[in-house]
Amino acid sequence: MAGTGTKADRRKQRKRRSGSAGEAHWLFGDQLGPHFLTPAEEGPGPDVPVVMIESRAVLRRRRFHRAKAHLVLSAMRHRAAELGDRVHYVRAGTYGEGLAQAAPRGRLTVHHPTSWAALGLVNGIDRVTVLPARGFLVPLADFRAWADEHGGAQGLRQEGFYHWVRRRHDLLMDEGDPAGERWNHDRDNREPPPRDAATLDVPGPYRPREDEIDDEVRQDLDRWERDGEVSFVGRDGPRLFPATRREALAALRRFIERRLAGFGPHEDAMLADDPVLSHSLLSSSLNLGLLDPAECVAAAQDAWRSGSVPLRSAEGYIRQVAGWREYMWQLYWYFGPDYRRENALEHTAPLPDWFTALDADAVTARCLSTVLAQVRDTGWTHHIPRLMVLGSYALQRGWHPEAVTDWFHRCFVDGYDWVMLPNVVGMSQYADGGRMTTKPYTSAGAYINRMSDFCGPCAYRPGDRVGERACPYTAGYWGFLHRQRDRLSGSARMRRPLANLKRLKDLDKALRQLRRAGDAPP
Repeated sequence: MAGTGTKADRRKQRKRRSGSAGEAHWLFGDQLGPHFLTPAEEGPGPDVPVVMIESRAVLRRRRFHRAKAHLVLSAMRHRAAELGDRVHYVRAGTYGEGLAQAAPRGRLTVHHPTSWAALGLVNGIDRVTVLPARGFLVPLADFRAWADEHGGAQGLRQEGFYHWVRRRHDLLMDEGDPAGERWNHDRDNREPPPRDAATLDVPGPYRPREDEIDDEVRQDLDRWERDGEVSFVGRDGPRLFPATRREALAALRRFIERRLAGFGPHEDAMLADDPVLSHSLLSSSLNLGLLDPAECVAAAQDAWRSGSVPLRSAEGYIRQVAGWREYMWQLYWYFGPDYRRENALEHTAPLPDWFTALDADAVTARCLSTVLAQVRDTGWTHHIPRLMVLGSYALQRGWHPEAVTDWFHRCFVDGYDWVMLPNVVGMSQYADGGRMTTKPYTSAGAYINRMSDFCGPCAYRPGDRVGERACPYTAGYWGFLHRQRDRLSGSARMRRPLANLKRLKDLDKALRQLRRAGDAPP
């Protein structure tokens, strides 16, 4: 009968289908979704054995957030449990040691890793073949061609790239034109939080339930930390983010069906008692590879076309995923490995101990204390606290951009090298001098006061530059402009604030007060 044969014959047939004898596929810990194990285009077939390596050296090199270490290890171990006999899962000191145990001979394939360091590792192993990247919308070569054509003297800009991706993937398009006759609904999505509301009146986000794998991970982390092998920052409460494909899909469904409609208007707002607002909390699932961005933007588009969410909310979310997230990934590779050393503003101050330790209780300024506590307790805040509270403070104080980048990488559950390098060096710290943005993103306390409920009970006043109640962001903003006035004078968007700087009568007093404060917590 057709299909019969010995087990040895069937093994030989599987090897021929999957490539040369002894071939296996290597999955990194951020390549955990099914799209990393499908043969479409270039990829491993369903019969190819899988290698996964849990390298302790990764945790030793940096002082990661405890919740981040838990999430990554839990996700990897859950994926290994799903793959069963197909996977050879090795816990080793280094990737090299793990590879020697899991696949000592034969060729391996691996999809393009997500960092320059990991790419250098796999490229340095002769028997490893690197396949195209997955988990993103645009092939790297296609972006390079677009960027080479559109970069110009003014540098690359996300908005043009976003239009290109929308057309290429037919996202929110009506017969070749953007739905609603506008590409970007950002000006409709900058509403401050509702007055006197402690929270937004929306259903809460999906939260997973821990299981025995999480228990094992927590016990391992406790033991390694107790034995002095590793050291963490932050707290590891119940796991808040998906560690499996099933959990990630449930989180996506809940966001689309119950939270996306309210996302747009208040996506830039901040509330002390509601750190998640209507945000999706899907970034960690996307960056672990549990979700593919194509399915996320398709779900948002379908919700809009069905009439269940307004266009401005669907567009706001799609812009975050297909626009900004994709742009960060592409720029990471386009700018090259030396981009991390950009320091156009020549900022060299070290990060103070209270900041690196996430010591929110040492901070008086309510906005910074609240956001730092959110990072300490969960390893997450949304994009505006990251940019306009944490990043803005670092920029105003002249902290070294590479150290700031490393801090964001270590302390956020969704932080990876490719994520944080362009976001922090380019966007937050303006360390590339404007290669991807048109101005530094920092402000006085008035912006935080307008977009949050932080300032009312605060010991400082957002309008004060000097005196006992001087807002550290207001004083810091004008101090930053004064220090960098020559470098920023060529930016058209900075002409008005620089002109206002010249009119300040109390600037010298504010600068003296800033110098006296030094790196003490504000």
